Amino acid sequence: MKRKINCETARDFSVIKTLEKLGHFPKRTAEKEAWFLSPFRSETQASFKVSKTKNRWYDHGEGVGGNVIDLVCKILKCSIQEALKFLNDESFCFSFQQQQHFSKKEKEIQIVKVQEIRHPALTQYLSFRGISVITAKTYCKEVWYQYKDAQYFAIGLKNHKNGWELRNKFFKNSSSPKAYTYIQNDNKELVIVEGMFDLLSLVTLNETQIKVSDIIILNSIAFINDIETYINKYELVHLYLDNDKAGQQATKFLMKNYKNVLDQSSIYKNHNDLNALLCHEKRV
Repeated sequence: MKRKINCETARDFSVIKTLEKLGHFPKRTAEKEAWFLSPFRSETQASFKVSKTKNRWYDHGEGVGGNVIDLVCKILKCSIQEALKFLNDESFCFSFQQQQHFSKKEKEIQIVKVQEIRHPALTQYLSFRGISVITAKTYCKEVWYQYKDAQYFAIGLKNHKNGWELRNKFFKNSSSPKAYTYIQNDNKELVIVEGMFDLLSLVTLNETQIKVSDIIILNSIAFINDIETYINKYELVHLYLDNDKAGQQATKFLMKNYKNVLDQSSIYKNHNDLNALLCHEKRV
């Protein structure tokens, strides 16, 4: 059982590690200090300083600073009690997790801006998943969005209804409308994958296959029936679905009903999906 913390004990929590937990990493470090891009706004020059000796932060752009509790409250726009709960939790940020469950009464995600991927937290996340920034930029964007009164950023893949699939270190989510992504290059073969990181992993592992194929990213296995209309248009359809129950059932369904469908999951038979295989190979 976790020990309940209070304001006095929470102030000893590392500001730098808390920033990393929130997806912010230093641009440069020295013996006594570290400099970050401000977590409160978009900037290109690091103006946010953390003193390693005092365990305090100061944002030169806004002229404000404080301890780790002040930092969490300001970034997450939460109460002190909620900040203490976050600091006492070794898992990912509760505010990000809660975004995954919207009620109809809640305000939807509002896209604020879309740009080329460049935020250090996102480039480091891509590296962690074994994906180069160049590969990600070919298919994805850096998407900033607002939910309630806070702004967030993520790697975004646009679907065919102009909604966005959103991923960062802490969560996976999507803006409305939810749909699959269809990338057409007038090829005779089609690749079907489940998610954006399956696509990016396949590009990394087998770029030749991508060059000769159109691509469908389901963004949810629930869209299997929606994409059936495309299958007979292609000479060959390559399936790279997850090695879980839902993925295997979808694979069996398509192979039973279409003669031009090939199951490629044997390539990553010892892993759940393409990205798990890629990460394993990178570690090896």
